[in-house]
Amino acid sequence: MKIVIAPDSYKDALSAREAAAAVARGIAREWPEASLHECPMGDGGEGTLEALLAATGAERRRARVQDALGRPAEAHWGWLAASHTAFIELAEASGLQALTRDERTALHSTTHGVGELILAALDAGARHLVLTLGGSATNDAGAGMLVALGARLLDGDGQPLPAGGAALAELATLDLDGLDPRLASLTVQTAVDVDNPLLGSHGASAIFGPQKGASDADVERLDAALAHFADHAAQILGEDHRELPGAGAAGGMGFAARAFLAAELRPGIELVMAQVGFDALLAGADWVITGEGQLDGQSLSGKTPIGIARRAQQAGVPSVVLAGRLGDGWQAAFDHGVTAAFALADGPLTLDAALDRCAALLEDNARSLARVWRAERERA
Repeated sequence: MKIVIAPDSYKDALSAREAAAAVARGIAREWPEASLHECPMGDGGEGTLEALLAATGAERRRARVQDALGRPAEAHWGWLAASHTAFIELAEASGLQALTRDERTALHSTTHGVGELILAALDAGARHLVLTLGGSATNDAGAGMLVALGARLLDGDGQPLPAGGAALAELATLDLDGLDPRLASLTVQTAVDVDNPLLGSHGASAIFGPQKGASDADVERLDAALAHFADHAAQILGEDHRELPGAGAAGGMGFAARAFLAAELRPGIELVMAQVGFDALLAGADWVITGEGQLDGQSLSGKTPIGIARRAQQAGVPSVVLAGRLGDGWQAAFDHGVTAAFALADGPLTLDAALDRCAALLEDNARSLARVWRAERERA
């Protein structure tokens, strides 16, 4: 019996690596002879870097950067010297999880630290970059990243704009002449975990701004500011990427990656599966177990469990999702390759209790699955 264990992280509770280990422990308790293959996954959001490091053996490196509020911080990134490939996760530098709820400010947060990580990769000799988006505290359409890479964003008086998306409303000059010349020879693949455009009712500001501290009035202000920025970019570049699926990822960083770094935008889970050789791992598998904090209707837009289930279905392998919670519309997952889905809770739990017990709950659910599978195998 070959079982592939490929979960994402369980937000605020377990990393993908820790989740995979918990599932493996549960199965091994009941079926020690089963062949278990742990493959931590990610879809571009927080924790994707860990999955890539675990799967590729890339070297973990550190850099001093600015966080989303411009404060000094340390961020990790990955380096594969043999292929001159860098792995950068936006959330490492500009992630929402690094801020308290009171600190979240979609109006003024910046992606400057992501640009600093790209500079560190270029200094190491990077020729290829895998940039994962998701989990951001920002809504500046990558403006901070551009400034770190050498661009100038000036107001009508020729002064540099303050950090943050709101300031883009005052943009008068977008000067790209100072961009680091090494970017021209850098190939960029960008992992996005959503397919939203940059603007409008389904755009970066409207859909993701509120979780970053934006009020209704802030959302309108940000959407107008990002539209103004997109107008300038289109005029200079001769291309307009605001409607591109994924442009709204990470507060508009998908837009910036495509427009200014010539990045290929790919669903994060597909990019990660390619990097870790997931198709080869599926060969000969009997079951796949995946999961994350919540499975719901929104998961269909590119979240890890659905991406894993779709690929497993193509390979003729059934899949089980172990989710912290089954939210509205989760049943639609059955139409996208999921064989069965289970919520972890074994009774009424507060959120804090569920987070504290996440590893034990995963282990218990995996143990139950193993008992079912083993009983069926023994009957056969």
